[in-house]
Formats: sequence, C-alpha cells, structure tokens
Amino acid sequence: MFDYDKWQEIFGTIRKNKLRTFLTIIGIGWGIFMIIILIGLGNGFQKGVTKGFGNWATNSGFVWGQRTTISYAGFQPGRSIDFDNSDTELLLSRVREIRYLAPRNRLGGWRGGNNAVRGDKTGAFTIVGDYPEFNKINVQNLKKGRFINQNDINGYRKVAVIGKNVVDLLFDEDEDPIGEYITIKKVNFQVVGLVEPVRNDGGEEDLNNIHVPFSTFQRAFGYGERVGWYAFAAYEHFNVSEVQAKMLTLLKEKNRINPLDEDAIGYFNLQEEFEEISGLFTGLKLFTWFVGLSTLFAGIIGVSNIMLIIVKERTKEIGIRKSLGATPLSIVSLILQESVFLSIVGGYIALIIGLLLLDLLSNLIPDDSIILNPAVSPGIALGSLVLLVIGGMIAGILPAQKAASISPIEAIRQEN
Repeated sequence: MFDYDKWQEIFGTIRKNKLRTFLTIIGIGWGIFMIIILIGLGNGFQKGVTKGFGNWATNSGFVWGQRTTISYAGFQPGRSIDFDNSDTELLLSRVREIRYLAPRNRLGGWRGGNNAVRGDKTGAFTIVGDYPEFNKINVQNLKKGRFINQNDINGYRKVAVIGKNVVDLLFDEDEDPIGEYITIKKVNFQVVGLVEPVRNDGGEEDLNNIHVPFSTFQRAFGYGERVGWYAFAAYEHFNVSEVQAKMLTLLKEKNRINPLDEDAIGYFNLQEEFEEISGLFTGLKLFTWFVGLSTLFAGIIGVSNIMLIIVKERTKEIGIRKSLGATPLSIVSLILQESVFLSIVGGYIALIIGLLLLDLLSNLIPDDSIILNPAVSPGIALGSLVLLVIGGMIAGILPAQKAASISPIEAIRQEN
C-alpha cells in the first residue's frame, strides 16, 4: 500500500492526464454528493413537516362529543353528546392503558376568545380549564413559575398559567407577572406560571393560552360538571388506536350511543398521523438512496472505463513489468490503488462540498419554511466514506484483472 515506487507511478499518471483525472474524480464524487444533498434535504423536509406535531406526545389523541346519527335506546338521532366528570372517572378506572388523561374545557367553545383584564389593559385570549397532566401530553417550557398542580385542582384555586402573548399585552416590559392578578369574567386569577412552546415556530394557540385549574374553571364559569373534550396519552407499549377504541366503547355504552354510530364521538389520533408521515418519509429515504446509489454506480462504471483506458495505454509497461518478474498480485494492487485513491479523493471532496452546502442552506432557510435545518447524521457521512472505498475497489476490479492477464510477449508485439 505504501510502496514509494507505485505511488510515484500513480502521481505520474495523474500529472500526465489532468483532464481525465478531473473527470474521473467528478464521476465518482457526484454520486456521493447526490446522496449527501438528497438525504440532507429529505431530513430537513421531514423536520419541517413534523414540526406541526410541536410539543404534542406522538402517542396521544383526543376525544370529544358530537351529535348522534343513529337512534338508540329510545333516543332519536341528533342528540348532543356532552361528557362530564363521571365520564372522566369511568375512563380512569376502566382504561388502564391510559398514562395521562386531561379533561379540558374552553371558555366560549372551540375557537372562542374571551377578554382578560388587568388594570386598563384588555386582551382576547383562549381561556382553558386544565389538569396538570395536560403539560405531560402537550409539553411546554416553563419560563418562570410553575404549571397547574393537583393542589390547585383539589382546592379550586384561582390561579393561572399564561402564554407569552398574554404577558406582552397585559404587562409592562420590565414587569414580573408572577404573583400579579388578571381578571376573567369578573373573576380574579393570580398568575403562578409563564409558559412558552417547545417548538421554535411558537404556535399562536399556545402563545395566547391562559390555563386555569379545571375544577376552578367549572365552578367559576358555571360549567357544572361538564367536560369539553379529552386529551390523552397511552403508555409507550400500547397502541393508541386500541386505547382509543376502548375509550370510545366505554363512552358510547355510558352515554347510550349506538355502537355502530361512528359520528357521535369525534376523535383524533396523533400516533396514526405520525406513523403515516413516518411511512412517507421512509419511502422518501429509500427513493433518495436509490437515486444516490444509482448515480454512484454510474460513476463507478465511468471510473472503471477510464481505468480500462489507462490499462490499455500502459500495456507495454505492464508487459515489461511482468517480464521482469512482477507477479499478477502486484499488478492488480497497482491498478486497485490508483482506482481507490481517485475514488477517495473525488468522494471526499464531494462530501465536504455537500456538507458545506447543507450548512449554508440551513443558515439561509427561514424557520417557517417547509424545509428546516437540512443536515445529515455522522453515521451517514461515515457510511458515505465507506461507500467511497467500496466504489473505488469495484471500479478497479475489472481493469486490474485485465492488466493481470496481459502476456509480456503479446504486449511487446502490440506496441511494435
């Protein structure tokens, strides 16, 4: 491998044929470049699409009441389904697969905004009644203070956890909101925590939220025992769809809903959505590798053809070497060395250019783009380097065999 004479010959051949060497390097490097760029952009696209899941646990889902469409047990179609605290108790006692269950209420209903007042400042925000478990399902950063806890629920405490937009609108820039009061529907709530989304895009829904204890919400705003909807997360080793199906069966039975009525209870499964998107990106990655490896294979064929030309040009030289006692193995190693060397140089340059380009794109692409932080993992980069060596060896096998089979006498005759 480190035979000085062999390396002198290799570099001598390169110096004599600069254009051909350059084209050889381009041929083998283009495939690696395509793999790096396509996988990097694919990863960025996946990050951009899946960021919509934001802080939500992917093994979670939602269940809410709608209207019945099939008559059942003496009830006519069109009956509104409203959950209450007894439904919560039923689910907690009967569905052991649920890790977190968070009943929720929203003042004004879905998409409803309500005024929060502090002094002479007023803003329309989303007022939600929550349990502590909700921050396990939709994880948010606690910028200051704390989230709602079980003591708040048990004691019907009038406390609130607020988002960034609430702070910006109701408080002065240098003012600490913790311990201060805001008024909602003539009820005073003490601010105990400031939260912000985990994800970088900072969804408006989270930024505008005011979270109050669920029990306090029911009592303060006249909701009785009503539950608007449920957010839930299953234990990791359970399928969310199966847990959801069990919840729906129990809720239908308790609320006297026809088991065949698919529209009486609405539901949404984040795990299914996540798995569908994951399947899409798995297919995209396979396609990317197919395109990249096909391009690399084409480059290998090109390098192999060029090495065959080199062998033909050096037929007399190889014949003389063999007449002087050179073994077929030494001839093969010479050709393979040159092929692997050119492949590694071309591939390494392409790898560096590809990584630099991805880094440049990562800095130029805005945070709200569909492609977010395109990059490749160290494992992919290392795997690409392994492909370089393998590609170089494959490209040199046929030319090396051709060179090893040259007869010294025929080589001299061919030149004469």
